[in-house]
Amino acid sequence: MTSTQSSQSSETQPKPITNGMAAVNAQKRTFLVPELASYFVAGGAAGAASRTVVSPLERLKIIQQVQPQTSDGQYKGVWRSLVRMWNEEGFKGFMRGNGINCLRIVPYSAVQFTTYEQLKKWFTAYGAKELDTPKRLASGALAGITSVCATYPLDLVRSRLSIATASIPLQTEQALPTSSVIPESGAKRALSSAYHTSSSALNRTLSKRSELTMVGMMLKVMREEGGVPGLYRGLVTTAVGVAPYVGINFATYEALRGVITPPGKNSIVRKLACGALAGSISQTLTYPFDVLRRKMQVTGMAHGGLGYHYNGAFDALGSIVRTEGVRGLYRGLWPNLLKVAPSIATSFFTYELVKEMLVTP
Repeated sequence: MTSTQSSQSSETQPKPITNGMAAVNAQKRTFLVPELASYFVAGGAAGAASRTVVSPLERLKIIQQVQPQTSDGQYKGVWRSLVRMWNEEGFKGFMRGNGINCLRIVPYSAVQFTTYEQLKKWFTAYGAKELDTPKRLASGALAGITSVCATYPLDLVRSRLSIATASIPLQTEQALPTSSVIPESGAKRALSSAYHTSSSALNRTLSKRSELTMVGMMLKVMREEGGVPGLYRGLVTTAVGVAPYVGINFATYEALRGVITPPGKNSIVRKLACGALAGSISQTLTYPFDVLRRKMQVTGMAHGGLGYHYNGAFDALGSIVRTEGVRGLYRGLWPNLLKVAPSIATSFFTYELVKEMLVTP
């Protein structure tokens, strides 16, 4: 009787604890691996779809951010600038830099969404704690920093490719010779090269045609700007700007979902509206950081003719405010908002759609 009771007690007490722990561990293992892969694939698909849709506006935003503050030759107005881009470079001009952008945004978005989803689980102890707004903001901020650090060289090269063939006006005082005796034909050539980096000036700006490719531009940066560290120019500024942007973006999106897409009212239009509003709000609040990032990324171009050089983020900030006022920190905001709304809307919608297809209930 005693042996029977002891055997029963050994079967009824220790085993459930062991089996329970094993079940929890097994659940975590099966919970992590398939869903992490699903988050990664869904995030990559979301990034590629969103950026391709708005590629012309993305390039226009970069051009307007980095062009010098001169009176003539600027890209002004969204529609006029897009028409000019089409007339000068055709469809390739709209898609210039989009290949490298997609190569960058696929791992960037994949890492960002995956990190965000996983951080939410860690901060809530896998559902044991409440997921409040501070946790969402922290998860988004850390996810943004992680994704930036993982893919930053591709972002810098994409920025360089976007402006390499654009006819951005150059600083005339650097482009024109100082001699008072200039042949008429030479003066015309100087003026032409001062205001157009495409066509003939492109041959002087880029030593080889291959430098208009991803690998070529990357090698050019490494060769002329101090090797691998040159590929990380502006990383700190970017991380500082991306952290609040991504945090606000994710937190706003999830907050809006509770209001705009309550149970029974989750149509495609409502889902897209959530992403569009979240992206517009977060981008407007953090846009000056994006301008600083672009300025820092192109300041090291040896023959870019953009006419400025900064010693750091604070130097760039002070110089922009001093020469252009606070408005200089919001240059290109309008085309960027036109881009952000459909971009973020497409990104979140694609992510949710692909994730639902991949994650089994």
